[in-house]
Amino acid sequence: MNQHLSYIHPDAKLAEGVVVEPFTTIAADVVIGEGTWIGPNVTIMDGARIGKNCRVFPGAVISAIPQDLKFQGERTTAEIGDDTTIRECVTVNRGTVARGKTTIGSNCLLMAYVHVAHDCKIGNNCILVNAVQVAGEVNIDDWAIIGGHSAIHQFVNIGGHVMVSGGSLLRKDVPPYVKAGRDPVSYAGINAIGLRRRAIEADKIKIIQDIYRIIFQQKMNVTQALEIVEKEIPNCPEKEYIVTFFRNSKRGVIKGYNSGSSEDL
Repeated sequence: MNQHLSYIHPDAKLAEGVVVEPFTTIAADVVIGEGTWIGPNVTIMDGARIGKNCRVFPGAVISAIPQDLKFQGERTTAEIGDDTTIRECVTVNRGTVARGKTTIGSNCLLMAYVHVAHDCKIGNNCILVNAVQVAGEVNIDDWAIIGGHSAIHQFVNIGGHVMVSGGSLLRKDVPPYVKAGRDPVSYAGINAIGLRRRAIEADKIKIIQDIYRIIFQQKMNVTQALEIVEKEIPNCPEKEYIVTFFRNSKRGVIKGYNSGSSEDL
């Protein structure tokens, strides 16, 4: 462990093989897993829990207190899974009493200048491209990719295997397996390329396509569309995930095709 010119509180728990580069500050209530590299000029504050084999690049600030005026100093955490990369100047705030923690999964990539606010839950294998801004209590499921300079409103849910176009302003939930883009953000087809890359079977991709044709292209309201999906689409985990996502949405889900072309994404 390289501690040259860094400040590491004696109560911090750093596993074997952790490298800490110069001019980094690590507070007392911090746990870092083996094999993780902490670059120079990083600030890791109380409540940080960082997994194994992560990389944290210069300027990042992990587990600062929330930018939430309701925060009263409660003991909370910011938790990052194994094999996740945090690039330059990323900020990850710790939780509040609302959820108690902010969590980022394993094998994620948060590119430069990403902000993850209090109480967010980001799944595994997610990519947040440069300068994505994530407000408090947002949920992002596994394998989602959020294009650069996108902003996600508080309490929004984003489903797994989603591809969001850069520069998007996300005020509504984005259901799983889809592409989303334009202004206002709308459905732009399923993320078929991403699904194939992740070895999702062709018959499952067809089921997903059929579900979204019913929901977004049959000129019905969501309640009517989901009833048809329940009756006509064979039961499978993908169907259950999509239907449950829509039924649990509190902010509402993005709309179907607008006047643009899906080729714009």
